[in-house]
Amino acid sequence: MPTRSQCPISNVLDHVGDKWSLLIIRDLMFFGKHTYSDLQNSEEKMATNILSSRLEKLENDGLINKQIDPTDKRKKVYSLTPAGVDILPILIEMIIWSSKHAPDLNIPTELVARAHNDRSGLIQDLTSRLLA
Repeated sequence: MPTRSQCPISNVLDHVGDKWSLLIIRDLMFFGKHTYSDLQNSEEKMATNILSSRLEKLENDGLINKQIDPTDKRKKVYSLTPAGVDILPILIEMIIWSSKHAPDLNIPTELVARAHNDRSGLIQDLTSRLLA
């Protein structure tokens, strides 16, 4: 992907700067969703054409892998690459921000507490699970 500018924030936005890409990464990262139908059944009800295009973009950008499901050759299984897992700290910060500025959301308090008290340990534990 060509670089629009030398700004690191612009670079990240070029890869995951839309709502849907971050929600796909969230679902792969936190909710154990791995198939197209799993992802389509997310609470946000992403349109099929958007889901297909975002999955393709995330794969082309090296943030997710797509493999054939060994138990059903018609299905594809999606997973995060190491580069996709590296987005974890950004999502943790977004969760912390939401817990502070949107306290009525249903955010697990133990996750927020651990993010405040042991952020590096939380990130390490989640990263190990995601890359296992």
